[in-house]
Formats: sequence, C-alpha cells, structure tokens
Amino acid sequence: MSTLEVKKLTDRVGTGKPNFSLGLNVSGSDSGISPPTRTEGNTEPSSPSNGDTWYDTDNDTYDVYMNNEWKRFIGSASSNSIAWGGDRGIVAGFSTSDNTINYFDITTAGNASDFGDLSAVGYRNFACSDSTRALIASVGNATVTIDYITTATPSNSSDFGDLTVYRNRGAACSDGTYGVFGGGYGNTYSNVLDYVTIQTTGNASDFGDLSATTDYLAACSDATKGIFAGGNGLGAAIDYITIATPSNASDFGDLLASVSQFSGFSDATRGVFGGGYSGGGSSNVIQYITTATAGNSTDFGDLSAGARRGGACSNATRGIFHLCSGGSSANNLDYITIQTLGNSADFGDLTIAGKHTVGTSGSAA
Repeated sequence: MSTLEVKKLTDRVGTGKPNFSLGLNVSGSDSGISPPTRTEGNTEPSSPSNGDTWYDTDNDTYDVYMNNEWKRFIGSASSNSIAWGGDRGIVAGFSTSDNTINYFDITTAGNASDFGDLSAVGYRNFACSDSTRALIASVGNATVTIDYITTATPSNSSDFGDLTVYRNRGAACSDGTYGVFGGGYGNTYSNVLDYVTIQTTGNASDFGDLSATTDYLAACSDATKGIFAGGNGLGAAIDYITIATPSNASDFGDLLASVSQFSGFSDATRGVFGGGYSGGGSSNVIQYITTATAGNSTDFGDLSAGARRGGACSNATRGIFHLCSGGSSANNLDYITIQTLGNSADFGDLTIAGKHTVGTSGSAA
C-alpha cells in the first residue's frame, strides 16, 4: 500500500486554492477525472466529449472535439488543400442566354472578375474540379457538351466530351480524380449518374443510378464519398456513392426538410448545403453533414437572405454562395467558414447578375 503525504495544494500559478472541477477522490482508486480519448480511423467517433481527438485516416486530418463539435486543426486538408477544389472560385452559366465565367479569390472577400466564356449557353449546368481543371457541362437545347478550363489561367473554355444523357438542372461532385454528374431533367426527370476522369478528355461513362429521379438537387464530396441531396424527386433524402467505384447510390440520411434549387460544397470532413426552394418559398437555411458518417443534416446557420438557383463553391476552409434572392437574377456573394457554425456574411459581387449558376473551385497558380 502506498502513502502520499500532501503538505499544500495550490492552483497552477501557485497563488490560490485549486479547483477540482472534474472531481477528486482521495480515498479510492479512481480520481473521477476522465482523460480525453484519442481515436484513429476513418469513422467519426460516437458520443465524443470535449477534449477528445480524432485522426481521420481517410482525409489525413486531426480534429479536436470542442464546444460540442469537431474542430479541424492539422492535416493535409487543413493546409489549404482539397483534391477537388482550391482557392480560386469559379461561377458560370448565368442564364439561358449568357455564357460568362467569373472567378474570385475565396480567401479574400471582394468582387469577381471575368474569366472567359463557355462554348455554349446553358441552363443550370453541372460543375466539378480536380483542383487544376474544372469541368462545366454546358447543357442547353438538347446539347450535352462538357467544357473544361484550367483554373489558374483565365480564358475561354475548351471541349472535353459529352454526357451520356441529355439533361440539365443536375449536380456534380469529384474526389479529385473522377467527376460524377447526377440527376437532372431532359425529356423527363433523371436518376442517371455518369462520370469522367477529369484529366482525360472524352465522353462520360455510366456510373449507376440515384435512388430516385430528381432535378434541382445539390452535391458535395470528400476524398471518398460523393453526396447527392434533395431536389424534385429525392425531396429531403440524401444519397451517397463511393466515387472510385461505379455503382448505384445508397441512403445517407435526410435533410432538415424537402428542398430543391439549392447548392452545396465541402471541405475534407463537412458538407454544407444552403438556400433553395422549400415550404413554398426561398429558404435561407444553411445545413451540414459529416461526409464520412451517414446521418441526417444539422442546422448550420442562415444566409443573409432567402435564395435559390445560385451556384456555390469552396476551398479547404471557406464556402461561397451565389445568392439569387427569390430565384431572381442577382450578383450577390455570401461566405461562411465551413468549420464554424453561424450565419453567412457578405463576400462581394459577381461581374453581372444571373441565376441558375453553378460553382466550383481550383488552384490559382
């Protein structure tokens, strides 16, 4: 049996009485102080406590549980690097009669500049990126053309190939290697998923099917999963795929409510959706999911106004929404910090007003 004799206890700076806020048992074997736990794996730990840490092996990130949510601190994804985006934001497809492409620096609030033009005008196109090359499907008047740009070099787009099926009003995502285009409306509502290798020009190939036919949906991704949510078909449902493995989508969870005409983006661990048409009007709701862990979305905060039919994009830290208030043409941009819950703030303006835009991002150099 051990004996411990204590002459004096003080606080850390040695000037006052200590406060054992987590409890202290001096007569038994357990002090009552629970140390933080450390988890390593590709699944978010269940029932975490403040102070717990998690190394996400899939995304090479190190998170700490603080104030009842995971905060990302170090790792490849927190060093301004995601394989499906970058610091240059791209917004394109301003209307059915305009082929403008805009760009801006996501890291610094300010107005957009002209990047160049799409090869054709379209209506609610698809967009995704591998961080150096962005793909924008210019879908209009029965065309299915996929255009591409090098995000570091402002210029007009070039032809990449074609989608497998004519449709518009869909959504796209990427893992940094493959781009996947999902849903939309052609001659009827679509559940089609098709994909391309972003660095290899050519036509898209069949990937599989969403769980329902839908259009005006939103998408986001991480290094492994692609997420497709909502729209006029999925409603409040969220589907997911493993981007590297063509197959049909599986159930992920549910949005806070049925919503269409909205947009999404992601960092390495969190997918965010904002705005849309819900409950008979334009929504200002921002909601999020943890992309590695299937489950329902959670409230994030609010946009500065109800908005729908606008594109969105992100880098590894910050997300940008194009606010088309009430579905009307507008040039307003709002931003959030993806790992910090709260309302959006003004970012700047696009060069022209528009709606039905899409967004993506990539490297500026």
